[in-house]
Amino acid sequence: MDSALPPLPGAHTIPHATAVLLAGGIGARAGLGMPKQFAELRGRTILEHSLAALHDHAGISGVLVVMAPGYTDAARVVTDGYPRVLDVIEGGRERSDSTVRALSWLSTAAIAGDVLIHDAARPLVSAAIIDRCLGALKASAAVGVAVPSSDTVFRTNAAGRVVDVPPRSSLWRAQTPQGFRLATLRAAYDAALADPDFVATDDCSVVQRYLPDVPVMVVLGEERNLKVTGPLDLEIAERLLTSP
Repeated sequence: MDSALPPLPGAHTIPHATAVLLAGGIGARAGLGMPKQFAELRGRTILEHSLAALHDHAGISGVLVVMAPGYTDAARVVTDGYPRVLDVIEGGRERSDSTVRALSWLSTAAIAGDVLIHDAARPLVSAAIIDRCLGALKASAAVGVAVPSSDTVFRTNAAGRVVDVPPRSSLWRAQTPQGFRLATLRAAYDAALADPDFVATDDCSVVQRYLPDVPVMVVLGEERNLKVTGPLDLEIAERLLTSP
């Protein structure tokens, strides 16, 4: 993990929300020989599709792009022409490291208020999803986007034996963006960074684990808001972009 966050200065409150676009992964499973964020879907990179969705939304005041190490210059080429891009910075080794670096940048820039964290690998995020996430932040300090699970889920032990079958009605598949009061997310990561056993794959889980008194609310996502992980996902995303 990266080093602890600097203290938050007295920051002004922004009118809507700042977006953090996490594009720090190298996308090895996509088998492209380059970060999957630079793969093209209908003439635009995955990175640009995701960036445009955030940048062009009226409720987003600025977008901070967190890019895979060694690819910040290439990302700046993509972000050229998007005036509400605040900066392109280098991400960390793990996804949570990239969030920590984003929080540090926002602290240095004296930005407070609400923040949306979105994975660049979800290029089909809609304005309606962003609307729901921003709307929920009016009453909640932490918000996750998710869709109900249509599959039965097994929980197994190390030997592969099923030990539990949770009721499907209580299971949701997490998506992004995830929204937070910036001070809430900072407090959760401050606590997480003090834990030598800290591991996380998303930011809602950090709040849920380290700030258990802060409820994480869920708003409805969309099946179209898929995460591009492998070649098949690229094909599906390409087809979805051609459909209304």
